[in-house]
Amino acid sequence: MSLTLALTVGLAVLIGLSLGLLGGGGSILAVPLLVYVADLPPKEAIATSLLVVGVTSAVGVLPHARAGRIRWRSGLLFGAAGMAGAYVGGRLAAFVPATILLTGFAVMMLATAAAMIRGRRGADGRMVPRELPVRRVLLDGVVVGLVTGMVGAGGGFLVVPALTLLGGLPMPVAAGTSLVVIAMKSFAGLTGYLSSVSIDWGLAAAVTTAAVAGSLAGARLAGRVPEVVLRRTFGGFVVVAGVFVLVQQVPGDGRVKILVAALTGALAAVALLVAGRRRRPAGTTGSAHGAAQDHQTER
Repeated sequence: MSLTLALTVGLAVLIGLSLGLLGGGGSILAVPLLVYVADLPPKEAIATSLLVVGVTSAVGVLPHARAGRIRWRSGLLFGAAGMAGAYVGGRLAAFVPATILLTGFAVMMLATAAAMIRGRRGADGRMVPRELPVRRVLLDGVVVGLVTGMVGAGGGFLVVPALTLLGGLPMPVAAGTSLVVIAMKSFAGLTGYLSSVSIDWGLAAAVTTAAVAGSLAGARLAGRVPEVVLRRTFGGFVVVAGVFVLVQQVPGDGRVKILVAALTGALAAVALLVAGRRRRPAGTTGSAHGAAQDHQTER
């Protein structure tokens, strides 16, 4: 095994760990890994990432399902609506400049991260119904699909907040349900790519195996980590990804981009720190309620 392949496979574990633990982030990690480490062409990297993320998400569903952390009807409806929205978003993307799309994408990621770290206002710890209202699921699914279709992302970073902040699901349940949605959208996207892109099946199999192992480990941790920790970890992860995407849109040499990244990261850190301090009393209570919710859910 070459050093490049070994490094790619080793880092692929993080893809699965992110999906299994947080219910998102697989595409954000997979594409850069395959492009910059495995040295694949962009389109082949995207197609391979869809295969890796799709299979990893599908396998990752199993331990979450056994623990009762999936809302099947909500996940399937959200996934179907998201696929329809993604198709429309992909068609609309042709009319919007790429820089505007990606800048808006990055800003939205930072706003989503702030919302995840702050948590829902007025959360009182009550359990939500076993399934979310159909209209709400379809509407959220179409909107998330529309956005992710326009920017070409997997959408886990939006699916989880939609299920958590809008739907009121506990974070571990939202993470498990998100995997159903991601698997559906990934396989749908892969079908489209296979008509024009070839895949290195050996590399794809090795990366997928490592990612699946990470996913199973992440799913086991998801039931043990307090909800507030999961939520803020997810938010921090999205902040880093959002800053990275935003910096890529800044014209100039590497030094300018590094400076912009440092300033943006500092501003984001300050904003999130202020948000966390404002929510600390409620967040502490929410954590206790979240742990109780998770215990009840797993039972």
